[in-house]
Amino acid sequence: LVEKHGIPQLSTGDMLRAAVSAGTDVGKRAKAVMDAGELVSDEIVNAIVAERIDQADCAAGFILDGYPRTLAQADAVSAMLEERGLKLDATIELVVDDAALVGRIVKRAEDAIAAGQTPRKDDNPEVFEERLREYYKKTAALIGYYHAKDLLRRVDGMMTIDQVTAEIEAILASIK
Repeated sequence: LVEKHGIPQLSTGDMLRAAVSAGTDVGKRAKAVMDAGELVSDEIVNAIVAERIDQADCAAGFILDGYPRTLAQADAVSAMLEERGLKLDATIELVVDDAALVGRIVKRAEDAIAAGQTPRKDDNPEVFEERLREYYKKTAALIGYYHAKDLLRRVDGMMTIDQVTAEIEAILASIK
């Protein structure tokens, strides 16, 4: 999607690491929080997103990946976009089976070990199951939020990558 449409994928994790590495004001604030072992606040995440979407490569559009994650972030991104005369075209929910996701995490960790690599810290079923609980507590509410705004589109995330891509392409084509 990034290559075909020539727009960047904006992942908050990647943006946080880039802001910290670049030593921006927001990056310095994020680093202090992360170094203390705390979660980065919505205020900092929202500021990093705002800073990023103002960059030239976002002028033709962008994909928000894993953001917003809370209703407060959803309200913040709406306000942020409105200030810039922008709006979301669609929100795409990848519908997946929780047990299959846990299986994928286990396989990814096994594959890393088999390749002589250290698995990622979050490639742990217990850690991932906690993340799923957090998703249901905080993020799942966004489904209704974006459905009410007629922005929610659903894609079966259990299909192959090519099938998921084709479904997303069809959604994008329908909103242009």
